[in-house]
Amino acid sequence: MNRLESIQTFIHVVERGSFSATAEHLGIAKSVISKRIKELEDHLGAQLLHRTTRKLHLTQVGEVYYHRCLQIISDLEEAD
Repeated sequence: MNRLESIQTFIHVVERGSFSATAEHLGIAKSVISKRIKELEDHLGAQLLHRTTRKLHLTQVGEVYYHRCLQIISDLEEAD
């Protein structure tokens, strides 16, 4: 698992509100998005998203992790 890639995918999913929209935006299969999120959740040992067939919502842990990820990406961009 490439953690940076998974974090960026997670951010896209949250911002776009769906796996499908993220897959379309990134030009990759929806199954790849799903796999990245699952691997990230497995790595963290926590569920980040509540999923239904129509919507997804951040869990409490997911909310905290999302905001921390935004800061990490911002720090990386600033370092560059």
